[in-house]
Amino acid sequence: MSASSFLKALKAEGLTVVEVGDWRDHNRNHQGPWGPVHGVMIHHTVTKGSARTVDICREGHEDLPGPLCHGVVTKDGKVHLVGYGRANHAGLGDDDVLRAVIAEKALPRDNEAGTDGNRHFYGFECENLGDGDDPWPAAQLEAIERAAAAVCRHHGWNERSVIGHLEWQPGKVDPRGFTMASMRERIRDRLK
Repeated sequence: MSASSFLKALKAEGLTVVEVGDWRDHNRNHQGPWGPVHGVMIHHTVTKGSARTVDICREGHEDLPGPLCHGVVTKDGKVHLVGYGRANHAGLGDDDVLRAVIAEKALPRDNEAGTDGNRHFYGFECENLGDGDDPWPAAQLEAIERAAAAVCRHHGWNERSVIGHLEWQPGKVDPRGFTMASMRERIRDRLK
């Protein structure tokens, strides 16, 4: 999907989208290929404050250059587009999980980290401290649902093409505060 198609799909799903800078050309493609893309990965940011969160996800930090995702879902339910193409969000993960995503089957337990997820997943970082106490407003959960559904709808994927970072890479806990099973149910219902 082109960057323009990505934007169009998100808006068609009823999302409020904020375009940040030159997001269409902001990527890490010089570090390796992007694609074939097979799914959507959901994260939490461990940050507070929408403007700061969007800036970090766009620019990255000393140890990890941006973009750190394609879209940032802030607590108000807006999706801020910060990059398009390869982004530093998924890292290395389990090839058995990738095969399950491609086949749209139940996920196995992630127990290895040898496959480049930055190549194969769209990434949405979601503003939350990730401590299990920071609330997930209804507008934000709905935006996560809509954003993932928009990408799935464009590609003809079902809800099993959407995973959390914690399902991809051993040791990751994000997103914390809701279950991916419940989010996949919401996405499934939206895609009907």
